[in-house]
Amino acid sequence: MRDGAKLQKEAMHILKLTSRTFYIPIKLLKPTLKKTVASAYLCMRAIDEIEDHEDLTNETKSDILRKTSDLLQNHSFDEEAYKKLLEPHYSILPDVSKRLGDWVRFCPTGIVEKVKKSTSIMADGMAEWAEKNWQVKTKEDLDDYTYYVAGLVGVMLSDIWEWYDGTKTDRELAIAYGRGLQAVNVLRNQDEDAERGVQFFPNNWTREDMFNYAEGNLSKADQYIKDIDTKTILMFCKIPLALAHRTLRALKNGEEKISRNEVEETVEEIIND
Repeated sequence: MRDGAKLQKEAMHILKLTSRTFYIPIKLLKPTLKKTVASAYLCMRAIDEIEDHEDLTNETKSDILRKTSDLLQNHSFDEEAYKKLLEPHYSILPDVSKRLGDWVRFCPTGIVEKVKKSTSIMADGMAEWAEKNWQVKTKEDLDDYTYYVAGLVGVMLSDIWEWYDGTKTDRELAIAYGRGLQAVNVLRNQDEDAERGVQFFPNNWTREDMFNYAEGNLSKADQYIKDIDTKTILMFCKIPLALAHRTLRALKNGEEKISRNEVEETVEEIIND
């Protein structure tokens, strides 16, 4: 059992290793929010790394994700059962996945059940898409996939804002916030995804169609943040959104991504706004 300060330090270290987009804004949050959002993000990242793992079969991913979803629905997360579930694949899984129990324990008691619920729904949805081998055929499929892997992050964050200081936000716009960020990732990784044999572009969709989908959702994300008055929460939400808008512009100009300097510049502008 790790003490709180040690666990927080380890959580922030693993967060830095796993997320370029979210580490920076999480680091800037006030202490209670920082702890809450970090633990919640790591819970979701834990299952995301299972879904994305190159050496696990789709059948294995689905099995682990569905059983993890069940464990998260229990009032007390059974770490021994989770460890046993991962045991056959323990050596190849990253720490962020192996330590899901730590992230659940690290989350403040007043919000942990909502974090577990969103993560559980996400795990079930990811299991379903693993079974379909991530073959998106229609816009409805795309909406379904982006809801499970990213829209639920928006839902979870909205739950956290309301728990923290009563900040109320529109849930549909929160889902669009997540969808917009995910659509930018889909555009960035199109060639890599094709090499892996997965398809996130609906049948007959051009790259232009996906740009329109991303822009439509990011426009709703711009609306989402208008409900937020708490400065620390607003700054948190603005950073990934600004980076997504900037990345989208870069992709339209034929660039692969934005530079580290552009990332720092964007963050600096928002902090000093």
